[in-house]
Amino acid sequence: MKFGETFREFRLKEEGLKDKCSYLEYKRLKKVLKSCRSCKELQDVCDDEREAADQHLCQCQQRMDRNYMRTSVGLGPRNYQVGSEYQPCIECQVGAGIRTVFGVNGIPSRLEPVCDEAFFSELMKEASDIVGCFSARVRHLLHLHISSGMQRYLMQLRKCFRNDQQSMVEEGKMLIEYATMNAIAIRKILKKYDKVHGSENGKHFRSKLQSEHIELLQSPWLIELGAFCLNLDGAGDRDLPEISGQFFCDVNATPPVMTMLLPDSRKLDYDLTCAICLDTLFNPYALSCGHLFCKSCACSAASVLIFQGLKVANRNEKCPVCREAGVYPKAVHMLELDLLLKKRCKDYWKERVAAERVEVLKQTKEFWDLQTKYMIGY
Repeated sequence: MKFGETFREFRLKEEGLKDKCSYLEYKRLKKVLKSCRSCKELQDVCDDEREAADQHLCQCQQRMDRNYMRTSVGLGPRNYQVGSEYQPCIECQVGAGIRTVFGVNGIPSRLEPVCDEAFFSELMKEASDIVGCFSARVRHLLHLHISSGMQRYLMQLRKCFRNDQQSMVEEGKMLIEYATMNAIAIRKILKKYDKVHGSENGKHFRSKLQSEHIELLQSPWLIELGAFCLNLDGAGDRDLPEISGQFFCDVNATPPVMTMLLPDSRKLDYDLTCAICLDTLFNPYALSCGHLFCKSCACSAASVLIFQGLKVANRNEKCPVCREAGVYPKAVHMLELDLLLKKRCKDYWKERVAAERVEVLKQTKEFWDLQTKYMIGY
């Protein structure tokens, strides 16, 4: 079955959901590409006609020059006049008219930028909507799973009357399929664009999506969703169906990775190593650029104290990996990933907890000592 039919069936299946999501308009974008193909064929025809007209004009010019030299020896230069043997032939005059009407590129100027602008602007808008919808839905799902305080007590009480675990499993499965299907649709439509135009603009546009953090498969919320699925499967509840069939995690590998299998037999590896301490992530945070760090390492890079948190970091501070500025205030605390690593690396996690507690106490003491000295004036 072609992917277009598969994607259409997926959309029809999800239309019955209570909360509507944004989807890639795959069929409509293919229609835009059909108009792009028509414009490309017109451009090829016009280019051939322009090349033939230029070649004929060159031959006509050489013939006129030979006639002029043969009949005008000893005379001054003469102008080509209408009706004389020295004027361009009718084919050359028509060719000149074609170039005047169609422009330098051989196609009407109104057709040149329209296809690309319509295609890429539409795709950018839809990709942004999809990422925003996916992030909001995953955030809401994880908020229900990891709650604290009074909310956690209410959630425990609610389990007596309603099976929330079952609904969370179904929601998790839907979000995994939603992310993978839309990501594959974007990749295929860009590949089709490059095939139609014989260019690499689609590949460059995909790089642009990554630089603007609109690449769905690189979203930190997808990593959190994978950790959520693995945590549910590790809960040991036999009444719940398996949810983590597309996610695998190997914390003993070098480096430790989480692997996601896509429906088209491709796989993605997410490195769970902190780029600063070069150890397995502990209390991980994802910066808005998508890179993962331990909280203590990220605070050190942002020149803030651990107990202050990344929210107070200066907007001019840059990511240690990609050097993008302003990535700390909107950092995402990866609670599900931290819970997964806590379960699978118990000894390592306890060791890091003790070390971070000592460092926090040390920084807190130094901070308040400086504040006291500032207040009393010495």
